[in-house]
Amino acid sequence: MLDRCTMDLHCYSHFLVHSLLKELKGNLIIFFADIISALLIRATGHTLQMAYRQSLNSLDIVDLLKSSDSLSSGDVAALVYLWNPFTIAACVGLSTSPVENLVVILALHGACKGLVPLAAFGWVMATHLSLYPAILIIPVILLLGYGPDTPPRKLFLQKGYGKNGDNHSSDNCGQQETNHSKAEVTFSWRPVIHFLFWSSLWSIYVLVLCSISVKPHGSLWEMFQRTYGFILTVEDMSPNIGVLWYFFAEVFDFFRSFFMIVFHLNILFMILPLAIRLKHRPCFLAFIYIAISSMLKSYPSVGDSALYLGLLGLFLDELADMQFSFFLLCGYIGVSLLSPVMHNLWIWRGTGNANFYYATGMAYACLQIILVVESVSAVLNHDRKLRKLSVTKLRDGNS
Repeated sequence: MLDRCTMDLHCYSHFLVHSLLKELKGNLIIFFADIISALLIRATGHTLQMAYRQSLNSLDIVDLLKSSDSLSSGDVAALVYLWNPFTIAACVGLSTSPVENLVVILALHGACKGLVPLAAFGWVMATHLSLYPAILIIPVILLLGYGPDTPPRKLFLQKGYGKNGDNHSSDNCGQQETNHSKAEVTFSWRPVIHFLFWSSLWSIYVLVLCSISVKPHGSLWEMFQRTYGFILTVEDMSPNIGVLWYFFAEVFDFFRSFFMIVFHLNILFMILPLAIRLKHRPCFLAFIYIAISSMLKSYPSVGDSALYLGLLGLFLDELADMQFSFFLLCGYIGVSLLSPVMHNLWIWRGTGNANFYYATGMAYACLQIILVVESVSAVLNHDRKLRKLSVTKLRDGNS
């Protein structure tokens, strides 16, 4: 009898462990995706910080700036991404957002390191999974062509011409400085061509795999209609943390197509002006693109916010003087606490209405707008500060 009970207990424990592992299998995948994303963010932050310090050294203004030597931007960004409540919520909820974030970070990391096949793979997979990361092709190309984020490239030309003007007698030295400054602003087309080649290769590979997998159920075009078409047409009006679901639920059907085009083009209208103004900071440009797409996409999630909040930590020095930081922190905390409460009051208890939950969505969108505007303003002010320091350094050298 004892042997029978022991055998039954062993079988039950084996079955229980097998069931738990089966239940945790998806959660472990999401968990490891977040861990790998944090490690990639940390490595990307170290690469950006080293490249930025080299640029400041070439301008002879690295000692004039207050920088945090004790805290690395990569370490801070990785910790912010890992311990962000949005990241934890996406992991616990078994959302696929961590996997999408992983391939986006993989593309940025590959572009920062100059690993063209890795950058192309990350960009193709991110576009395949979520469609909106397709706009990241511009920051990735700028990263491959110009390299990681640097101060405005006019400063390198000013320094080269200033040195050349001071040393009329030493023409060789002035010529070397000018050539070095021109090298700082030269766009390299070779890695970009390699990136386009590898992107085409990975795209063909993904399309072939998709066509094989969906062949028993339908055509490849039908898959596009049910995935990308579903994203673009906003067919599902289920409440989420965005603002489009409420708007399209209230708008007349006659104007639906017009406003749908307007909302989607709103993202595209911001791409070119931001790329022209921030072309010397492609990684920061990618952060802005991700934040804008997270705000205006059809079906946003908290995992999208976890990604751009994690990338925000990569720019500690540039955003040191950003305004409304405390207000944004309190706003994000308040929205994070009120949003599930309002959703519970409306959906489950029935004591509220849609306006309760939509108000938190509007507040969340306003916070994202303020974050994007203030972060861009802080980076531009930082560039102006560098320009003033560089001009002062040149004048002191001339005198």
